[in-house]
Amino acid sequence: MVMKIAIAGGTGFVGSLLVKKLHHRGDRIIVFSRNPDRARKVFPIKAFPNVEIVAYTPTQPGEWQQTISGCDGVVNLAGEPIAEERWTNEVKDKILKSRQLVTRNIVDAIAKAESKPSVLVNASAIGYYGTSETAVYEESSPPGNDFLAEVCKTWETEAQKVKETGTRLVILRIGLVLGNGGAIAKMMTPFRLFAGGPIGSGEQWFSWIHREDLTNLILFSLDRPDIDGTFNATAPNPVRMKELCNSLGEALQRPSWLPVPAFALELRLGDGAKVVLEGQKVLPKATQAAGFAFEYPTVKPALQAVVAES
Repeated sequence: MVMKIAIAGGTGFVGSLLVKKLHHRGDRIIVFSRNPDRARKVFPIKAFPNVEIVAYTPTQPGEWQQTISGCDGVVNLAGEPIAEERWTNEVKDKILKSRQLVTRNIVDAIAKAESKPSVLVNASAIGYYGTSETAVYEESSPPGNDFLAEVCKTWETEAQKVKETGTRLVILRIGLVLGNGGAIAKMMTPFRLFAGGPIGSGEQWFSWIHREDLTNLILFSLDRPDIDGTFNATAPNPVRMKELCNSLGEALQRPSWLPVPAFALELRLGDGAKVVLEGQKVLPKATQAAGFAFEYPTVKPALQAVVAES
């Protein structure tokens, strides 16, 4: 059955691959974009005739909300990057509101829609759990109490309100995404220059997911009417940072011998460095129980696939 899906964050690292997969299977897609001209370059009309670009300001209500009526599903992947600049109060506010307000506006649009979508797939993050070198987190684990945990709790609270409309809700707590782009692309450059190595102590947990698996999990969430609730979007085999870097070095045929000291990242990012320097061991217990099968359950083949694609 052909579906009509609206996507916030559709031109991003994950969203762009999701749009391509939806288009390939014949679905109709609405991509909300702050820059429609740029979005149309990503999805040219000749190659993507099923993609409609709709201009929006994610943190503000607008005419864009009306296009959600008649959609079968909505996917919300929107949000400012969290580890690209120092966490000033202004940046923290931007990180929070970019998630809180777009989710609120999407839920409001669903509530007002004459023909309501049957499902909202809303991103969250494993930052919900806080950080630890010893704890193991599953979907039922309680939230942490640091800044990212507060962001995720606020984000999810806004999404939960969609249940009042009768729309099914799937929240995906996403780990660090491996693919040809994103954080791993930045790590690959020093490795290729024979200057790669673990960041910080190397003992911090790295709960990850390959981009193929994440987009497939979103499709799984859209397609299965019995999938409802919160799920960890992380591979079943998290690794410590030093193992990740050793595996990346093997995939690139480069050594992993030059560690990046924690203070160097802290000088650049301040409190934002904790995204990389501190981690958490997150397991997708509910995700696997729901029947989702990971194409890349272990990190070495995942990184080999990323390197082959780059």
